[in-house]
Amino acid sequence: MRIILLRHAESLGNVDELAYTRTPDHALPLTARGESQARAAGPAVRGLLHGPAAAYVSPYIRAQRTFALLDVPTERVIPEPRLREQDWGNLQDPVEQELEKRRRNEFGHFFYRLPHGESGADVDDRVASFLNELEIRIAKDPSHPNTVVVVSHGLTMRLLCRRMFSWSIDLFESLSNPEHCAIRVLDHDGTRWHLNEPFTQWRDSPDGTKQLADLPQH
Repeated sequence: MRIILLRHAESLGNVDELAYTRTPDHALPLTARGESQARAAGPAVRGLLHGPAAAYVSPYIRAQRTFALLDVPTERVIPEPRLREQDWGNLQDPVEQELEKRRRNEFGHFFYRLPHGESGADVDDRVASFLNELEIRIAKDPSHPNTVVVVSHGLTMRLLCRRMFSWSIDLFESLSNPEHCAIRVLDHDGTRWHLNEPFTQWRDSPDGTKQLADLPQH
């Protein structure tokens, strides 16, 4: 089985933080540069497909548009809310947002719960639910492709890998988000999951754990 993870292309919120004060997070569009990034990523994703593929895509506009521009042939496309970005609440106040970012950095990105949104742990729970259901769906549906394309968000991608490889919270908090349209490939060889490329680390994990210590499937 192969899972191809891809972060959405550059969106308006990535270049203008005030966009969050006037546009709901889920409705932020891609920038012109983002549209070009998504088109450019298409050949790389298509080159990773092994036969038929299914796509699970965050329902956020920036992820949906990224997937459309990839022009990837898939047998089924499922909008998957559990793959959405960490919820920061509704329209955001810029002063409050900066304060919450500082508090989250001090408290820890995994456990800090945003007052009107989610903690990283909340996202971790829904990602785990998605992975469990995906495993069951593939096992019970012989027609479901063994190659899956997932288009989501940076933190969501990191937490999906955290669940898949049983990474520690220390390690998760030491990793940076991938760049826009960056790809990570997870392959299962019948015994173990393997990650093709590590995430950038901004510090060594305090507990000494590493990303590429592949583990048997649970």
